[in-house]
Amino acid sequence: MRLQVFCEDRLGITRELLDILSSRKIDLRGIEIDRVGIIYLNCPEIEFEQFSQLMSQIRQLDGVTDVRKIQFMPTEREHKELKALLEALPDPFFSISLQGKVDLANDAAEMVLGKSRNEIVGENIHALLGFNVHQWLEKESAGKRSELIVLAGMDYVMEVMPVYVADESEEQVLASAVILLKSLSEAKMPLAMRQLSGDNGFEHLVGQSSRFKQLISQAKKLAMLDAPLLIQGETGTGKEMLARACHQRSLRRDNPFLLVNCMSMPDNAAETELFGMAATATEPGKKGIFEQADGGTAFLYEVGEMSEHLQIKLLRFLQDGSFRRVGEEKEVRVNVRVICSTQKKLPDLVAAAQFREDLYYRLNVLSLVVPPLRERTADIVPLAELFLSQFAQELQQAKPAISPEVAQYLSQYAWPGNIRQLRNVLFRAMTQLDSGEMRVEDVQLPENESTTVISEETLDGSLDDIMKRYESGILTSLYRSYPSTRKLAKRLGVSHTAVANKLREYGINKH
Repeated sequence: MRLQVFCEDRLGITRELLDILSSRKIDLRGIEIDRVGIIYLNCPEIEFEQFSQLMSQIRQLDGVTDVRKIQFMPTEREHKELKALLEALPDPFFSISLQGKVDLANDAAEMVLGKSRNEIVGENIHALLGFNVHQWLEKESAGKRSELIVLAGMDYVMEVMPVYVADESEEQVLASAVILLKSLSEAKMPLAMRQLSGDNGFEHLVGQSSRFKQLISQAKKLAMLDAPLLIQGETGTGKEMLARACHQRSLRRDNPFLLVNCMSMPDNAAETELFGMAATATEPGKKGIFEQADGGTAFLYEVGEMSEHLQIKLLRFLQDGSFRRVGEEKEVRVNVRVICSTQKKLPDLVAAAQFREDLYYRLNVLSLVVPPLRERTADIVPLAELFLSQFAQELQQAKPAISPEVAQYLSQYAWPGNIRQLRNVLFRAMTQLDSGEMRVEDVQLPENESTTVISEETLDGSLDDIMKRYESGILTSLYRSYPSTRKLAKRLGVSHTAVANKLREYGINKH
């Protein structure tokens, strides 16, 4: 029970209250004294008769004007109100000690970290968000700080705010800090905020398959080198994002990263874009991409589309870093790392005399091959979760849950358009949702491409296990187009009973 005692400011009155509790053998768990003449007592609950006698005895004390039973002590009430307020915040919130330990976190923090409250509270904030409290205290004098961080592929602005309290001499003393995470859509981020350092570029790349982890591990090693890098992979696999991540991890990250799409411009425009143009009597000179990217990285998207003329100029540039602007004799020398991407097989182009062999070997000093999505099915659901989080943020609506049926449906699709197609399909589905869960009927996929794929994940286990998974995938896909056992049996050329037994064995239904 908690008691609120109204009294005069008299010397010894608090001691007399404690004597009453002691004489009745009532334990005192806490006491607070208000400057306006109120004493708060926190004691265990007692029987009604004993409680009535206690209240009467307290009221008889000289200087006591009233006594009441209350629900909370003042600090308890403040703490609960503050906690309720923090829980209501839509953004992730952390309260941390000066040692960097998390004292308090809200539901939004649990969701963004994918951890329970028990796992977060007591953990070091550096392990959770990469924020070094000791460095903040020493080098930045504990001032307010904002920086961009990446969690589960999503961008957040981390705002760190110091908390000062008054001590006995009314001096302001730093007691703790609070951290608020505000999610940002990349389309709405100021350009200055996109300058990431260290591994942050790679943190935007999401996946958990062994193929993906192997690719990222190799890319991080090659990112630190200055030799040309060739990134190969099908359309929509994320070659540009990988190139940007390599640039962010390199020593060139503070300098420009510039892109040229070799398949979107005519030959003369591409040459001017890459190498620049000399000044004329009527027009000023123009710097090309290589000149603008001096000290940084130039990314040549779909280098296999380059004309033979541009291939010759690029080959010379790669040899010594020098070139001439279009219409100019003076040579310009720059320090640029070249990263190229292609969805075509350059050796086949070399064999067909459509790509210079010497340029191919010059570009293929370091190489990365990005596997298609159908060969890394374990990454499909994590990518879907990331995209839905981004769309929810952009559309200002709640993120839908992915039902197990949708997860299976997405994982069994071949994804000829890879990650780009997955993103587009989910965006279309997100705009059509009328509930908090995404269902199979919300996801529109071309039926002729809806096939079970063979990947490293589907090849686990014995031959019997593999064949059962494959058979289950075929039946699941076809049952959407032939939604009765008789139609499906006719389509497969087997008996109705055989199909019904298989559907029952694999737990496949119309939904």
